[in-house]
Amino acid sequence: MTRPVTLFTGQWADLPFEEVARLAGEWGYDGLEIAAWGDHLDPNRGATDDDYIAEKLAVLEKNGLKVYAISNHLKGQAVCDDPIDQRHRDMLPDTVWGDGDPEGVRQRAAEELKNTARTAARLGAKVVTGFTGSSIWKYVAMFPPVSEELIEAGYRDFADRWNPIMDVFDEVGVKFALEPHPSEIAYDYWTTQRTLEAIGHRESFGLNWDPSHMVWQDLDPVGFLWDFRDRIYHVHCKDTKRRLNGRNGRLSSHLPWADPRRGWDFINTGHGDVPWEDAFRMLNAIDYQGPLSVEWEDAGMDRLVGAPEALAFVRRFAFDAPAAAFDAAFSTKAQPNE
Repeated sequence: MTRPVTLFTGQWADLPFEEVARLAGEWGYDGLEIAAWGDHLDPNRGATDDDYIAEKLAVLEKNGLKVYAISNHLKGQAVCDDPIDQRHRDMLPDTVWGDGDPEGVRQRAAEELKNTARTAARLGAKVVTGFTGSSIWKYVAMFPPVSEELIEAGYRDFADRWNPIMDVFDEVGVKFALEPHPSEIAYDYWTTQRTLEAIGHRESFGLNWDPSHMVWQDLDPVGFLWDFRDRIYHVHCKDTKRRLNGRNGRLSSHLPWADPRRGWDFINTGHGDVPWEDAFRMLNAIDYQGPLSVEWEDAGMDRLVGAPEALAFVRRFAFDAPAAAFDAAFSTKAQPNE
């Protein structure tokens, strides 16, 4: 089974949805992971408006594309974050920001996540990808000293806020795929394990595997696939290049993307340090059958160059497992009768 290769539209939301669909279709993508911002998708409207859903599906069909997943990373971030501040004001619509009262922002973001599940079901997408936010990410340095009780409270806060959201996902038959990522409740191996425990290993709550966030943390992205193989619901193809040279630090010194003093940068798929061939072989081993979604994030390469190049790279390396073992021909059972 050749897995579909899709384009994540999050970094293209400054362009009209129809234009992004046209480009993706011309390049040869199989479908889109549609971002719920810009004009690409309004989950609140999509949850109830039949004509709106039909319009989106018509654009996809016109360009030979399908929708395999919806992303609502930006609103998901606001569900658990503390503090809620200017960063959120800059990325949230007025319908979620409201008067800016932090708890009101969190509650409105949670309601939009519920509608995202409903919209996904109406579009025929089985997965919503996204972030959860975190009330305890701010304690990551563990200084000033942080008690275990405070950390536990953060995981309880996550579960209390996300279990009602996941009830709606269960109702409509859609899965949520959290992208382990710094600033989320799950950002590495052990916090991912703890997050799944906190939410009771709900079947509808899984993971969006994006190795670009693992490489710069010195995590093994391939081993991560194996250990969490029953929870890999979606895959992002994005890369990272490390430049840890003794001056450039892992925390990157508050420097902008592509600054040569950074310790690492996101980079177009195939140009960085992700072991892609091993990863694709592992995806075969765990029988992952979902899409491979190209996420273009490269401050040093134009996206009109990067997106088609990444597609070609993924198609070249994401080969299927063989239909039969190579040594099957050695069996005497395969020999003609003498």
